[in-house]
Formats: sequence, C-alpha cells, structure tokens
Amino acid sequence: MGRKLKSDATLTYAADAFPLHVVAAALVGGMSISTEPSLPPASIPVLLLSSGEELQGAGTLVRYVGRVSSLPNFYGADALTASQIDEWLEYAPKVSLGAEFESVCKYTDSYLTFRTFLVGYDISIADVTLWAHLAASGQRWESFRKSSKFINLVRWYNCILAQYPDLGNLVSRYTGRRSTGLPEGAKSASSAKTNGLAADKKEKVEGSFDVDLPGAEIGKVCTRFPPEPSGYLHIGHAKAALLNQYFAQKYQGRLIIRFDDTNPSKEKDEYIESILLDLETLGVKGDAITYTSDYFPQLMEMAEKLIQEDKAYVDDTDREQMQKERGDRIESKCRNQSVAENMALWKEMVDGTERGKQCCVRGKLDMSSDNATLRDPVYYRCNPAPHHRVGTKYKVYPTYDFACPYVDSIEGVTHALRSSEYHDRNEQYYRVLKDMQVRPVHIWDFSRLNFVYTLLSKRKLQWFVDTGRVEGWDDPRFPTVQGIKRRGLTVEALKQFILSQGASKNLNLMEWDKLWTINKKLIDPICPRHTAVFTDGKVILNLSNGPDEPFVRVIARHKKFDGAGKKATTFTKRVWLDQVDGAAVSEGEEVTLMDWGNAIIHKVEKDENGVVVGLSGALHLEGSVKSTKLKLTWLPETDELLPLTLVDLDYLITKKKLEEDDDFVSVLNPNTRSETLALGDSNLRNVKRGEILQLERKGYYICETPLIRSTRPIVLISIPDGRQRPPPGEFLVKQH
Repeated sequence: MGRKLKSDATLTYAADAFPLHVVAAALVGGMSISTEPSLPPASIPVLLLSSGEELQGAGTLVRYVGRVSSLPNFYGADALTASQIDEWLEYAPKVSLGAEFESVCKYTDSYLTFRTFLVGYDISIADVTLWAHLAASGQRWESFRKSSKFINLVRWYNCILAQYPDLGNLVSRYTGRRSTGLPEGAKSASSAKTNGLAADKKEKVEGSFDVDLPGAEIGKVCTRFPPEPSGYLHIGHAKAALLNQYFAQKYQGRLIIRFDDTNPSKEKDEYIESILLDLETLGVKGDAITYTSDYFPQLMEMAEKLIQEDKAYVDDTDREQMQKERGDRIESKCRNQSVAENMALWKEMVDGTERGKQCCVRGKLDMSSDNATLRDPVYYRCNPAPHHRVGTKYKVYPTYDFACPYVDSIEGVTHALRSSEYHDRNEQYYRVLKDMQVRPVHIWDFSRLNFVYTLLSKRKLQWFVDTGRVEGWDDPRFPTVQGIKRRGLTVEALKQFILSQGASKNLNLMEWDKLWTINKKLIDPICPRHTAVFTDGKVILNLSNGPDEPFVRVIARHKKFDGAGKKATTFTKRVWLDQVDGAAVSEGEEVTLMDWGNAIIHKVEKDENGVVVGLSGALHLEGSVKSTKLKLTWLPETDELLPLTLVDLDYLITKKKLEEDDDFVSVLNPNTRSETLALGDSNLRNVKRGEILQLERKGYYICETPLIRSTRPIVLISIPDGRQRPPPGEFLVKQH
C-alpha cells in the first residue's frame, strides 16, 4: 500500500470511540502506527510521535497524516487543492449526523458525477476521510450501497476499496461486521497484515489489481507507457496506460510516458498531440515525457558495439527470403561475415547509400530456437523518410525489439508492463538486454483487451481512414479513446470497465455490452430528457377540449435530478405523435400523454393502405396514469420545433473474432451508419456539442452538431445502452 515512513507513532483513544478515519488515513498514506484503546470515555484521540511530541484531536491527526504521507498529492498539489481538501475534511463528519446523512450522500453523489476523486486526479486524504466516515456509519450506508440511489458515490467508494482492500479488513475488525467492500460478484483480497493487525485470509480475485510485481520495492518502482505516435490511442492502449499508472502509484514510484518514435514513415506530431490529449482525458499523468529518438546516438553506438563484439551482423538478404529462412531455421549467408565486413556495410547503411539501403542489422541470437523471435531478429533498418523530430539527420532507425529494452534500462524502468500478445518476445527482450550488458528489467504481462467485431490494429484502422470509410481517427465507430467518447462513452465508464478487468493475464473476448451498461448507469441518473417525433409518418392528434391558445409550463428536464435544469414545454390543441404510436391506439382507448395527463382517443383515421393519417380525441386529465397501457411522447404543433438527424451506428466488421490470417476487407460491414429525420422540442436549441441527453422512449444520444441555423438539423448520435442487439449487418436494417 503506502510507503512506510520513519515517523512511527502510537495512537491512543477511548475504547468506545475508535477514530476509524485516522487509522484508515495512516493505512493508505503509509504511516506505521500502533493503537492503544487506553483513554477514558469521551476522550479525544492522541497521537504520540517518536520524537516525544503529542498531537490531539481527530481533525488534527488526519491533517498530520495527510501532510507526512509520501503519496502523490495526498494533501493536494498546490495551495488551491489543499484548501479544497480542507473543505472536504470539515464536511465529512456530517455523515455522522443522522439528520444530515442522506443529504451528504446526495450532494457527494452529484459532485462525483464526472469525477474519480474528490479533489484533483489522485486519491487524497479527503477521499479516505469521507470513505471512512461512510464505512463507520454501518448498516445505513450498506443499505444504500445495495441500491441504485447514489450510483456515483457507490462507484467511488468501491473503487477506493478495490485499490486499498485492506480498508475492508480494518472496517471489519473495528465495527464487528464483515465488510468485503466490493459489489456483489466481486471479491476482496488483502495483504496478510494491516499495520500489524491480523487480516483475513487472502482470496483469489478475478478482475483485481491486488497483485504484486516481481522484485518491486516501495519508492523504487518505475513503469513506462510507450505508445508509438502512428495513430490515436485506442481502448487497449487506455488499459495499458491506466495499469502502468496504477502500479507506479501503488509502489510510490514513477511513470514515464515515452513516445516510441522509431518509424518516421508512420509517425506524426498530430498523433503525439492526440495521445497527450487522450492521456489527460484519462487522468494519466507521467512523471516525465521522453522520446526514443532522444537516444538515437546511444542506440547507434550500441549497434556498433554489438557488431564489433560479433553479437550482431549486417544482412542484405531480401525480406521474403529472410522470412522463409527464419521460418525454416536456416542461417543467413551473411551470419558469419567478419566484423570488418559488417562494419563496412553498417557505414553504408548509416550513410544511406544504395548499397546500404539493401541491408539491415540483425542480432546474432539463436537460429535453432523453438522461439521464432530469437531467430536473429532485425535491429536496424534504413529509412530515407524525414523524422518528425530530427528531420533527415539519420538514414537508419532501430526496431522496437532493439530500442525498447535498451531505453527501458537506461531510463531506470524497473518493470516493463506489456500485453500478453508480446509474451513470446519476452525471452528475446531478456537476451537483448544481456547482450547489451545493461541493467536488467522485469517484464510483467497483462491480458490485452479484445472486443467482438472490433479491430485494434493501427495498420487496419489506418486503412479505414485512408480509404475514407470513416471520418478520421476520432470516428465514433472507431475503438479509439476519442472515437468512443464521441460515441457517448464517458471517461468514468471506461475507467470503471478497465478497473473491473483488473490486472488479469487471462485472455478474453469482451462484449461491448458490459461497457455500455456501465455507461448507462452513469448517464441515466443525470442526463436531461427531451422529446422527438420521427418525421416520417408523424400524425396529428386533435384534442377537442385542448387549449384554444397555446400555453407554456416550465418542468424539470429530469424528474429525479435537479441539476439537469428546467425546460419550457408548450401545450397546444393539436399535437404530433409517432406513426408507431398512432398505429398502436384503438378508438375509445384511454392513453397517457407524458408530462400532461390522460386523453381518450375517439377516432383513428387511416388511408387506403391502412396507414394512420390522423387521430382525434379529448383530454381526460382526471384519469389515472396508472390505468393506461400506452404512455405516449408528443410534441406541440408549433413552428418552434427543431429539425433533427438521429444517427445509428454499427460495427465496422461482421466477424465476431478476427484471426491473424483473416482478410478483414472480406468481412467489412456494408452499412455501418444510418440517419433518421425527426422533429425535436424547442429546448434542444441550447444543447451543446458533446452533451449527452435522453430522447424519451427513443434512447440516449450525444450531440454531434448543435443548432447553428434553423435550416440545418441538429445531429444526435445514438448511444448504446448495453441491451443485446442483432448481429452487425442486421442491426441497422431491423432498426429502420
């Protein structure tokens, strides 16, 4: 957990008033304390420091623990965030006041809607203090955790407990109740000891981050996230970035963001900017940003060193022949060239001559190995393309297999976390480090996120961009961070989903439904409600006793969330209904017009084809809405309605799992986007780009194009809600 500090102390308190929030803060903050329930009843807690000085009062003790902790930003990153933390420390004890318990929960739940932590982007003493006060409240809080009343607060509470599972044992020991602390279906795992207190037996956890890195020492761990700037970050990269940050923080270490820019043909500054933007969006902050290109001189020196030591050689075998020889375990004709011959050809490569362009540098590893990655991998290639950072200074560039282990070592990386697709290359990585005679690095594998009907290969995604089948790397059909955000996925839902996967090494083909279900639980309690009617086939309902003059009533945009604001609804004698609703009603039936009241349908008019073209009826506002079968959305017949284009999207491919040798072009989905015209209520004129809303009885949408002028429709993209839907290729057909 936290880093053990030298300033050990003894906490004394009254036996009937254990200061749970103080001990929890010490546990998370890494301060080693012993506890003694030796004070008389009603006494305030006292902390006896190793220096002999004393501090008194729970508030003072919590602030002291926050200040001495070595956790990043545990008491704020600056004066502003420290002051915000102070506000929460003063507010948290209100949980203990029975009359204010629910109001505190309600306020905090709303506050956490789009936040991971109470202050900033890191866990702070404020989070731990409020968490402990909730935990100490006992059954009252547990009953809320099992309900859906405060979903953001519960999500925050569970995330803290997933990160610091020893807190559950602490609560269990001192409240006399079992507190596994995780939602139903998950399990907690804790270390064998919690600040000297015996903890419960460990449990194996699927989807847990409670794993230990090999050889990790508190304060000495360094991880790195090394994206290649050849495209935008996708959801798989997001997992890697968050996982690297998690372990760096867990061990009080460092995280390096390193751009692996060794292929000038594919890399652009645009991609670097987008990656940095996405990392900021994910709340991933590195302690340093570096580039592999920073080390080009040292890498070239290392290549020359290996050539001179006969651990590498220059090969002019053409690529296809080389691949065949590697597959057949046949040594290259160049493998036993002299060092002098290799150095001469290396100089040709460095100078970028025609002869040099025919060559590459290969490591002399083990051509007979069962592990194909050891069969003399390529270390350097010629590439005349200008590099986005160093221009035309170099004509040769290192491969990932050569550069990554070297830069990991010299940058001080202790643990190289990478997805299990690289597992076969681990042996190669260690061998390269050994030949280079540089500091060793631990590799730790985690499972790659694989999704159904989804391509994560940047090369294949680039094909869609280049051929114009998508709008760009941020297309809402893409699995990129920017793409799924544009589709309506919240960053918090993405984080929760990745957290639920944990650090498991098990390979799974994931359904998107789970991710969208999490997203729905986050957006449904807060997103405003609006009304729309499809343009095609819309029908008028004429209300004989409706208002002769239209009137306006201001109502809530969300009946259960005041923060969604208000909207003005116009009531008229004639209202628009969807064709499907007009066809569903019968003459003499009583229906409910949502946000108005009941009406009785007297007449249903149909054309010669049986299509409903008009309805007439009368309001029956004294009728009970509980007695009606149909609850209908409607719009007033006014010229203030706004044109909408509702966009539905489908998967880009029709095969659930694409194998390595599959031709993805052969399984393209021919129809991945459809548009439906509609009319929307006048309140939609204020909706901004990126705002999420619900169209009553139609689903959730994110605004792609807001109102610019009355003749141009507002564009809303449909957000999946996690419900099962037809296979790709059939979905849009069945929808429309």
